Amino acid sequence: MLHLNKIILTQFKNYKSDSFEFKERITGICGFNGKGKTNLLDAIYYLCFTKSYFSKSDLLNVQFNADGFRIEGDLTQTPVYPGTGGLSIDEGFKENFNVVSIFRGAGKKEVLVNDIAYEKFSSHIGKFPCVMVAPDDIEMITGGSEQRRRFIDTVLSQMDAGYLQQLIIYNKVLLQRNSLLKSFADQKNRDMQLLQVLDSQLQQPGEDIYKKRKDFLENLIPLAKDFYFQIAGNNEVIDLNYESQLNENTFQEVLDRSKDRDIFSQRSTAGIHKDDLGSQLNGKPFKAVASQGQKKSLLFALKLAEFEMLKENKGFAPLLLLDDVFEKLDDLRMQNLLQWVCVNNESQVFITDTHLERLQTSLNNFGFTSEIIELK
Repeated sequence: MLHLNKIILTQFKNYKSDSFEFKERITGICGFNGKGKTNLLDAIYYLCFTKSYFSKSDLLNVQFNADGFRIEGDLTQTPVYPGTGGLSIDEGFKENFNVVSIFRGAGKKEVLVNDIAYEKFSSHIGKFPCVMVAPDDIEMITGGSEQRRRFIDTVLSQMDAGYLQQLIIYNKVLLQRNSLLKSFADQKNRDMQLLQVLDSQLQQPGEDIYKKRKDFLENLIPLAKDFYFQIAGNNEVIDLNYESQLNENTFQEVLDRSKDRDIFSQRSTAGIHKDDLGSQLNGKPFKAVASQGQKKSLLFALKLAEFEMLKENKGFAPLLLLDDVFEKLDDLRMQNLLQWVCVNNESQVFITDTHLERLQTSLNNFGFTSEIIELK
């Protein structure tokens, strides 16, 4: 498993200079809204991904009137035996890591592991796997396809460095293609030869991404369906499927068929950047018929399936960050979730809540040792 032993925050969001030690496997973080519960989880996420879960710009993570921020964490990584349900191997195999992320403003940023700085931040992705569940994640179920693609890409990027590089290449060429298509509207002579070159540059990364997504979802979907059943505790029939234009056509065929539409629309209307994860409940579109509890259950099912896939791939359990989950599920679904999170696996778990008594009662019900941090 992966264990965060300590984190030190300097000028990160509402933390001027604070440090926290985590001695137990389960940590509850309690406090009123605005006290920094979510910000603390976001700092942990930042150590794992070199970016915030919530903010696209690092400037938004800097404390008011400060010039930058610093996050430092000490982590221990312990491999597990495959197929043992997360049983740790000999303590002598533990590895210790010191991770430091520094943002000095004006785009100046450093990420160091054991005092060695990265040349490319993408090299850090997957070294310290982490699964986050936050209130706004329900958009992954109720929103557009972009949210579900981001979910798939985030998991796969932690599991496969080659996938992340192919995704970076694809998105870079896609931006160039879209820019060229927009320029066609202002030019009498369209450079169709350049468009063909960009199409050929999209093809290989696009096909590789499609194949890896397809293989990944063939494994994730059965896990997600099983977790949904465990959380919901009923006989609802949930179906998930990979929706892609490449299911029926080659990438070149997809681009050729959409070329006239792309030129008219001044953007790339077809490709793997339009993929989606479809869902049905009892044979009907999930978003149209599912209750709030069912939507939240599917969200958690997908996140727990993500967790299992990462654990199997890495050989140790990732960190699990649960933000404000008590407000999102009824008592039965919440207890079913906590049973799996806290009892059926060995990951380090961080859970936030605004109600101290509720948090204490929920964690004590399972009889394991935990700690609660009160933010005041």
